[in-house]
Amino acid sequence: MPRMTAARAAVEILKREGVTNAFGVPGAAINPFYAALKGAGGIDHTLARHVEGASHMAEGYTRTHPGNIGVCIGTSGPAGTDMITGLYSAIGDSIPILCITGQAPTAVIQKEDFQAVDIASIAKPVTKAATTVMEAAQVPGVFQQAFHLMRSGRPGPVLIDLPIDVQLTEIEFDPETYEPLPAFKPAATRAQVEKALTLLNESERPLIVAGGGIINADASELLVEFAELTGTPVVPTLMGWGILADDHELNAGMVGLQTSHRYGNANFLESDFVLGIGNRWANRHTGKLDVYTQGRKFVHVDIEPTQIGKIFAPDYGIASDAKAALELFVEVARELKAAGKLPDRGDWAASTQVRKAQLQRRTHFDDVPMKPQRVYEEMNKAFGPETRYVTTIGLSQIAGAQMLHVYKPRHWINCGQAGPLGWTIPAALGVATADPETPVVALSGDYDFQFMLEELAVGAQHKIPYVHVLVNNAYLGLIRQAQRNLDINFQVNLEFENINAPELGVYGVDHVKVAEGLGCKAIRVTDPSELGAAFEEAKKLAAEHRVPVVVEAILERITNISMSGSDIASVNEWEDIATEPGHAPTAIKPLKV
Repeated sequence: MPRMTAARAAVEILKREGVTNAFGVPGAAINPFYAALKGAGGIDHTLARHVEGASHMAEGYTRTHPGNIGVCIGTSGPAGTDMITGLYSAIGDSIPILCITGQAPTAVIQKEDFQAVDIASIAKPVTKAATTVMEAAQVPGVFQQAFHLMRSGRPGPVLIDLPIDVQLTEIEFDPETYEPLPAFKPAATRAQVEKALTLLNESERPLIVAGGGIINADASELLVEFAELTGTPVVPTLMGWGILADDHELNAGMVGLQTSHRYGNANFLESDFVLGIGNRWANRHTGKLDVYTQGRKFVHVDIEPTQIGKIFAPDYGIASDAKAALELFVEVARELKAAGKLPDRGDWAASTQVRKAQLQRRTHFDDVPMKPQRVYEEMNKAFGPETRYVTTIGLSQIAGAQMLHVYKPRHWINCGQAGPLGWTIPAALGVATADPETPVVALSGDYDFQFMLEELAVGAQHKIPYVHVLVNNAYLGLIRQAQRNLDINFQVNLEFENINAPELGVYGVDHVKVAEGLGCKAIRVTDPSELGAAFEEAKKLAAEHRVPVVVEAILERITNISMSGSDIASVNEWEDIATEPGHAPTAIKPLKV
């Protein structure tokens, strides 16, 4: 039997589980693992500047392609605690990532040794499993189980904590005969799907709410086929955006308090039946449940049995992987169509597209300083349907989701449930690492950008090009807007007069100099008429220099973005709505008034 260190066995398992990339920061307690990583070869490593950044890079990497599992690595103590935010983000959005940490020697873990923290206990609430491996012989089994857990049921992250003496201990392990464990995923039965379709067919104005579980299951094409077979309009959730193209005739628009379309909410409020697949009824999607549920029946399909009924009780629930369920939905729908037993939904579907053409927000403004809506209009012109957008939270993300267009699954990569500031830069680097051939465009407000901007240097060092659109109003814009309810404007303004850049006025941080200092390229735009040329130049610079390129748009200080504080029937349109076609020139459908 071959003998090797437990650390080397772990690396060999990673390779046989399909891992080709890892992100991390070495340190004393994880150096034996890094030695094994170097000795084994076959796994490319990206050196992060912050360990939290490494966890978000792993997330971005996972979210880019079906089957990817991002790996992040750190040393003992603060490295693990720094990655807790990444683990929280991953479990909230059902994203499998593997976090590997070093640990003090087993003999001193409970003796306040340097950087010895019980990271497994800290991580347990935000992982599917978190284990400190105390016996070297258990390392292969723990890693094998980790991949089994990450892929089984509702996907999610796992943390493995390796004491340094465990890493160094030699064990017997044969990599050549290693086999991954098969993943378990619940599957719907034909009887369950037939009952759900009976309920759908009894309705007059049904909708499908398509969630991120469909993307996780790589089942977007099946969803589109099922919608087309039954003629049922589709509402993608924020995490499911891109399952079917925005310009598809059955795309009814997004619904919610914030990241929603006017026509999406209006279409939903006209419905009488909702089939939710792979979604979790997130509160910013539903708003007040009495408004959301009144007058309509619900069927909920989810891979996690305990998710059904967690937010509200559906009329019927099915515990199933989205792909397994949709394969049956398509099969039964084909049979019903062939037998002439599917109702004609043409008028209902057409009505959703009428609202799509009538209910739009204005994007075309010529103001200087510019309004953010114009930035998204110019992004629609500059970046095509192949673009992978990456963003996290804030007014920039909310407005972007209202006004940008997405045409493919995994082309809107958004941290949904956790929404940590600083997520965007490292996640974009992970996405661009996973798919270096596809254009990647990140979107940040100034505060999200400042949280982890040191990770730009990772893109410069490792030659990871992408374009980063930075909308700067020197405000915590979303928090400022929320503070209106308390009649305050407190500790949310970021302006100051930068003594080294007086030309910025009160906009404070010179992001261009900072980005250039980190080895990247940057362009500042103050006039909206110059945005298009700036985006084109950014694409050229990224291709030429193979580094991140920042396009900073200087915005008006205060813009209130459309949203509701309570329910989907009462969204406040703070800014002008579109009343003539020139107001929304890049809308999916030409405005009809």
